[in-house]
Formats: sequence, C-alpha cells, structure tokens
Amino acid sequence: MVLKRQLERSPLRDIYEKVQAGTRITDGEALRLYETNDLHILGAMANLVRERKNGDNTYYNINRHIDYTNVCETTCKFCAFSRFENEEGAFSFTHQQIAQKATEAFEKEHITELHIVGGLHPKYELDWYETMLRLLKKTVPTVHLKCFTAVEIAYFADKFNMTYEQILSRLKSAGLDSMPGGGAEIFHPEVREKICPGKADAEQWMEVHKTAHRLGLKTNVTMLYGHIENYSHRVDHMRRVRETQDETGGFQVFIPLAFHPDHTAMDHFARPSGVEDLKTLAVGRIYLDNFAHIKAYWVTMGPRLAQLSLSYGVDDIDGTVIEENIYRMAGSDTPEGMSVTALKNLIRDAGRVPVERNSIYQAVKREAAVATAR
Repeated sequence: MVLKRQLERSPLRDIYEKVQAGTRITDGEALRLYETNDLHILGAMANLVRERKNGDNTYYNINRHIDYTNVCETTCKFCAFSRFENEEGAFSFTHQQIAQKATEAFEKEHITELHIVGGLHPKYELDWYETMLRLLKKTVPTVHLKCFTAVEIAYFADKFNMTYEQILSRLKSAGLDSMPGGGAEIFHPEVREKICPGKADAEQWMEVHKTAHRLGLKTNVTMLYGHIENYSHRVDHMRRVRETQDETGGFQVFIPLAFHPDHTAMDHFARPSGVEDLKTLAVGRIYLDNFAHIKAYWVTMGPRLAQLSLSYGVDDIDGTVIEENIYRMAGSDTPEGMSVTALKNLIRDAGRVPVERNSIYQAVKREAAVATAR
C-alpha cells in the first residue's frame, strides 16, 4: 500500500510499469534510474525482477582464488596488484605450488571451483598455462576450473600469434571449464584509454567472450565503477553486454565491482558509497533483462552491504573466496574468506534461501556429513 502511494507521485512510475510488465527498458530510462535518489522505488523494481527470475533463492559457492602471478607487462592506473618482474612485491607460483593450494582447499574446504587469474607475464609460454590446467585436472579432477580473463586471452593470442579460437580451444582441451568476467573495467574508449592504456579494448574483450561462447564455454562479465566514469559510461557498458547476451546467451552473471583506490595511481579518489553500490546493482538487475543472475561481490562492499543488496536485485553473493589478493592489495578490509555457515546465516537473516551452486548455477547436493562439517 505504501509503495502504491509512492508510485502514484513518482517520476519513475512509467519505468516501474514497464518493469512490472516485463518490458525492456531503454538506455535513457537506465540513465533516469541512475540519477534518481529514490532508492525505495529503485529497489522495489530490482527486487521485482530478482524474484521473478529466482524467487528467494540466493546462490553461493565454495571456491578458492589462486592468482598465479602478479608480474604484468601492463600498468593500469586503478591496479594495486601488478608488479614488474624483479620489483619488490612481485610473485609467481610454480605449478606444484598451485596444485598444492588446490589440493588443500579441496581436502579442507570441499571446494567445487578454482578461480584462477594472473598478470600478463612476459616470459610464460602457452605450454605453461596448459601444463597448469592439466596438472590441476589430474590433482583435483572434480573441481571446476574458471580461469583467465579476456585480457589474458587477448594477450596470449597476440604474443603467440594465434587466434582467440586457437588459444581457447587449446586451453579447453587442457582443462579450462569456463571464464571469469574480469578485465572488462569500463568499455567506453574515453574512459578505458585513460585508466588502462594498452590493455585489450572493448571490442577485443567482447570478441574473446563471444569466441568462448561459440566453443561452449560459459563466462561472466564485470563492470568497474566509481572512478572517472559517469552514468552514461556505465549504461554504454551494460548496453554492449546486453547486446552480446542477446546474440550468444553465454554470459551467466553480471558483477559490478566497486573501485578501491588505495595503493593505486588513483588513490585520491574516494570509494563509492553504499548508496552508489546499491544503485549500481539495482540498475544492472533492471536493465540486463536477459541475465539470469546479478552478483554482489562481498569482498568489495563488505558482508553487511552485500546482505542488504539481496533486496536490490542481487541473487548471488559469490562464495567463500579463499585467499583473494587483488582487492586486498587495493586496501580491502573485508574478512579473509568467509565460512559456509556465515554465508548461509547472512542469506537467511535477509529472509532469503541459501542455495549452494556449482560454477554453472546447478544446485550442489552435499552428503550429510560434509554439510554438517561445514
């Protein structure tokens, strides 16, 4: 009743009616949603879409991050993670160290997914990556390998004089199961050229993902917000994503990532506010009508705000995220991983239903003894 009265005088009423009817909103309407200060109406719209697609189900997974190296040829202004070779703080794990981390996580945490990305290392050959994947498939054969951003794949293709399809086909044969959505940042060239010059551009990023989709690999997509971009740049970013999803249907989830400026070349920026976080997630849920899932990455916004976002269009809060380094090196002060019990309590306390998923959003059924131990 309160919502109905608010809608009667809300300038967003026409958009609400379109969302309620399941009609796609326009870029201009997405801009209007970004510009509103009426979080109550915005959240109601996003929640309408969220519950239409997923009910009260809220997904999480048991996963481990392995950043195999932070040695990188590219210098992105927003990055606190990368180092040049031999620079203080540079690291590179051996295949054996990577396999050991995977084994420990599987035996102790019962992970179902490894999220593996790294810097653009100037000395690794393609065989290095194939050997890593084959060793992991041998060591933890039931664990899903979600590896390599589109930026890494584009770098491999350029370095080894191969097509995206050739690179991805070889990696898939070696054990690659899907791809994360990192490296998307902001697609608009007037922003991208300033914050990450020399990095794979929007067209290259998208073509890598389209190629992966043609090869049967599911992928994710991110958007880095809260730096020099404006609302129109965010809408442009989502428009490109929505168009590709219309074409391929290969994206699984949209993941807005709040910019953390600490220890970067852009450390004079403030972090996005909680209002901006909720607004970005909600607009993403409303605009991306062809996406099944919207994720709040709790590492970037903290568990409590991620919990609140479950009423702003979000149906996925990622997972246990064991040993995340990229945001920690940019000053993230969120917990070092989260237990399954904590994740489930967070979801239940928000009035939602926790559902453990695998990497392709299938519900995971645990044996009673394992479920109790977690």
